[in-house]
Amino acid sequence: MTDELGFSDFAIPYARGASYPVRSGNVLRPLIDGEPAFRRVCEAIEQAKISVWATVTFMWAACQMPDGRGSPLDVLSRAAERGLDVRIIFWRPDPETEYLETNAFWGAPEHVERLKECSSSLRIRWDRAQPGYCQHQKCWLIDAGTETETTFLGGINLNPHSVVAPGHRGGKNQNHDVYIELAGPSAVDVHHNFVQRWNEASERHLADGRWGAGSESDLPFPAKVPERKGNAIVQIQRTIHRGRYSNGHAAPQDAAYSIEDGERSNLEQYCAAIGAARRSIYIENQAIDVPEIIRCLRHALQRGVEIAVLMPAEGKLHELFADLAAFDNFTLAGIAGLGDDGKRNPVWIHAKLMLIDGEWGTVGSCNLHRYSLFGNSELNAAFWDRETARALLAELLHEHLDRDISGLNDRAALQLFGEIARHNRRLFERGESKWQGLAFSLPPLS
Repeated sequence: MTDELGFSDFAIPYARGASYPVRSGNVLRPLIDGEPAFRRVCEAIEQAKISVWATVTFMWAACQMPDGRGSPLDVLSRAAERGLDVRIIFWRPDPETEYLETNAFWGAPEHVERLKECSSSLRIRWDRAQPGYCQHQKCWLIDAGTETETTFLGGINLNPHSVVAPGHRGGKNQNHDVYIELAGPSAVDVHHNFVQRWNEASERHLADGRWGAGSESDLPFPAKVPERKGNAIVQIQRTIHRGRYSNGHAAPQDAAYSIEDGERSNLEQYCAAIGAARRSIYIENQAIDVPEIIRCLRHALQRGVEIAVLMPAEGKLHELFADLAAFDNFTLAGIAGLGDDGKRNPVWIHAKLMLIDGEWGTVGSCNLHRYSLFGNSELNAAFWDRETARALLAELLHEHLDRDISGLNDRAALQLFGEIARHNRRLFERGESKWQGLAFSLPPLS
């Protein structure tokens, strides 16, 4: 099957342990930073004809959507008032994760009051994860089951720190993040994932576990794969905790679907992709603390692969990163925006993406830490598409370096990234804020 899809043109293997198959014929559109991403999500909601479904991990009361659209609930309520089927699955923390309740819309009395002020037409189910873990998927599905089915997935949360403009000028405490818009055959797998979560949401039988007329009803699984929209090969990959779901209903067409033992296709894909890299690896992630991943990166460096990793400047690094810093072909960097006072403000890297050899990438909710790789519920789209991989790298490095790298190959682009990041580091250490772009190199154990 993979030869028919054109896999012979790519060196990166797919995840054989995934619930969902590899599908060709997709179109992808990267959306960098929260303001452009949610502007596009809102446009799709406003153009929707049938339904809007979303999975939400964190949502703050102070969050406002772009261009004066109001809160996320305002946007969704207007869609419901137009007669659309609007459903949201919110994460509800358990006692082990209750410290995160202040960031989540978990069904507290004040949340119920907010819903009463909005629209009774919304349909909501709350869903816990395995104890100590998180329902961390973030996706939006527009007009599910139709030929115009479109989905958005990534890592961006609904909070004021995340709904920010590219370039990160002005205020402090900003997040850098990424979504990807997907249409075509693989959208059916995001659809299937939503139905599975909706139908088996842990709190659905509790009096306070759902909201809205119709929220008591389950959804049918998708039965039809959308038609081709482009040329990208995509596989939807997940982390699902062992024993999380009992429903074994297969996804349509070609899926060998069974997750009784859970799913770790995100981990499988990350390791396989790093292991197959020949020229370059570019990573943006807020945490990398799994030794398997760091060892894979070390082996790639030994093969001569150029690697650049963008992480939070104020984050804690695993001790194994010290070994990577010994390689000349390794760059570890953060980014900092220019404040209104002329000083640099560190930007938190919340994106979860990897790009390899200018031909493969993954974008989603999965961090490279043990929670995302072994216990949370996570959702990523891995893609084999040179056009998307190169365009995403060019757009990211244009923001981070203030340079057009579209004329460079992937390896040369990361070498330039390292040069500029190291130069900006020297300026930072001298207290100078007039950098080129945002990126500056980090000590390996900062």
